[in-house]
Order: sequence, then C-alpha cells, then structure tokens
Amino acid sequence: MSKQATKRPPVVRLPPKSNLEYTLSRGAQISAIFLGFLGCLFVLQAGRFLLVPVSLAVIVGLMLGPVSTRLEYRGMPPALSAVVAVLVFLLVITGLATAVAAPLTTWADRVPQIWSKLQLQLISLREPLATIEGFREEIRSVTGESNVTVSVDGGSPVENVAYLAPTLLAQMLIFLASLYFFIATRHQIRNAVLTVCYDRRLRWRVAHIFRDVESQVSSYLLAIALINTGLALAVSLALWLVGVPSPLLWGVLAGILNFVIYVGPMIMAVILLGVGLASFDSFSGSLLPPLIYLSVNAMEAQFVTPMVIGKRMTLNPFIVFLAIAFWLWIWGPVGGFIAVPALLIMFAIFRNIFPGIHWNLPPEGPRNLS
Repeated sequence: MSKQATKRPPVVRLPPKSNLEYTLSRGAQISAIFLGFLGCLFVLQAGRFLLVPVSLAVIVGLMLGPVSTRLEYRGMPPALSAVVAVLVFLLVITGLATAVAAPLTTWADRVPQIWSKLQLQLISLREPLATIEGFREEIRSVTGESNVTVSVDGGSPVENVAYLAPTLLAQMLIFLASLYFFIATRHQIRNAVLTVCYDRRLRWRVAHIFRDVESQVSSYLLAIALINTGLALAVSLALWLVGVPSPLLWGVLAGILNFVIYVGPMIMAVILLGVGLASFDSFSGSLLPPLIYLSVNAMEAQFVTPMVIGKRMTLNPFIVFLAIAFWLWIWGPVGGFIAVPALLIMFAIFRNIFPGIHWNLPPEGPRNLS
C-alpha cells in the first residue's frame, strides 16, 4: 500500500507595499504611539491625587529597602522592619522640620524688607525699563491693543489653608500607608510578578529588572542623601564664616533643594541673593552668599558626586534635564524629586529588555567600544 504524498498548500506571496502604503502604515503606528502618550499624560494629570503620594512612597521605599533588609537578616519579621524603617524616616523629616521652622518663620517676616531693599538696588535700571515700557506702549498704539486688567480674588491665606488642608492630610496618609505596605510586601510583590512570567527567559529578565531597580535607585538615593548632608554642612560653615545669619537654616535648605538637580541650586542661589540683600549694605556684598553657595555646589557636582556615584550610574545630562522639566510640569516639586529615580527605573527596564544595546557610552563616543 503506497503512501500518498501530502500536498502542501501553495505559498502566496503578497506584492511589496508601495511607498504610499508604507507611509500610511508608519503614520498609523506613529499616531497610535502619540495617542498613547497623550493618554498617559491625561492619566498622570487626572490621577495626581493618588499617583503622587504612591509614586513618592515607592521611591522612598526603594531607598529604605536596604535598611529593612538588614533588619530582616537579623531575624526581624518584614512587617516589623517596615515599621522601623518608616519611623526612622519620620524622625529624620521631623528633625529637619524642627531645625528650620523657627528661623524660617523669622526670615519669612523679613520678605517685605528684602523686597524693598532689592527695589532700591535696582534704581539704576529704571531708565532702561522706562525705555522698554515706552517702546511697548508704541507697539500697542500701532496694533490697537488695549490694556485689560483682570482682578481675581484668590481668597485669604486662612481660607486657602483651610481648603488645602484636607487634601494634604489625605495625601500624607496615602503616602505613609503606601510606604509601609510597599516596604513590608516588596518581596511578595516581586514573587507575584515572577509567577506570572511563564517563560523562563522572561522570568530571568524580570528578576534582573527588580534587582537593578532596587540596587540602582537605593544606591543613588542613599548616596545623594549623604552627599547633600555634606553639602549642607559645608554651606552652613562657609556662610557662618562670612557672617550670614542663620547659616544652619540655609545649609539644610541647600541640602534639601539639591535633591532636585539643576532646578534646586538655581532656586537656592536666588534665595541666598535675598539673604545677602538683607544681611549686607552693598550690592557686591549681597552677591557673596550666592557666590559662596555656587562655588561649593560646583565642587560637589564636579568632583564629589562623580567620585561617590561613579560612572556606571552616569546619565545623559540632556535626558536628565528633560526628565526633570517633564515631571516638574506634571507633578510640581514632588515630580522634580522623583524625576531622576524614575529615569533610573526606566533605564534598568530598557537595559534588560534590550541587552545588546550599549547604554553607557564613553564621552568620546561609540568608536572606542571594542
């Protein structure tokens, strides 16, 4: 009995796409990506009440994770180690708030005096400003535009505080609860995600993503916290030597603002300019506090931070700046704090998804890779 040969169906070859079809296909893909990006922006804006405290809790939890891990190695259960980590964090925040509350209130009362002195220092700029104002009035007379003044009553400060207090309190409770449960259940979260990955290679990559995210973010935040503590001490000592009042306040504030790279130092320099105006009689003397701070900050950014963090965590400055600008635009000051950790998380994910790409290129470019 002869075997009947099985006939294979003929292979149907599709004609190659024309340029128009290829362009439309690519355009549809780009449009889908753009619409997905807009959808993510809408979700981030609409859900900021919940997403901001939860995201901040995850970032802080990654920083406190090694502390809880050390306690667990000594036999402490995860639930109790999470309580200890959260209490340590609250003690540090309370200590900082107590240290800066009284002098900050005193300086807040001097803001009108500082503003008046700044106006006196800028008298020499009245003629150029008058020239610009006259030029603007001429343009308005030519274009026919009129001045429109809109008065908006924002309410008294007491009303604003009373309106915002429930929201802030609810977000603080969400942050603390999320921080505790994230630290206490971080191992369970990782195991639950790994059990969903049925493919062995996918499970291996996801496990490496968890490892890299925890190690990189925690190492970065702990190192930056130590660096900013040293910066606070150095700025306080330098300002105390030149006779600036409340040097410890400005040192602590400089250390806190330095968590938001690029933007934080600029804000601190402006603040110290106002402190200089209130502390010194001459305009050149007023420039002394911000110049001292910028000098200390430059040494920290150029020498201390690269030496402590190392080149393995070096990111493209332009990408870092775009990330900070994006998160500041989306979530304000909290977004500026989580911008770099979020970038490190994305970096760890993409590095494990696309392992063949050289993500850390040397300063000379890719030609030196061999």
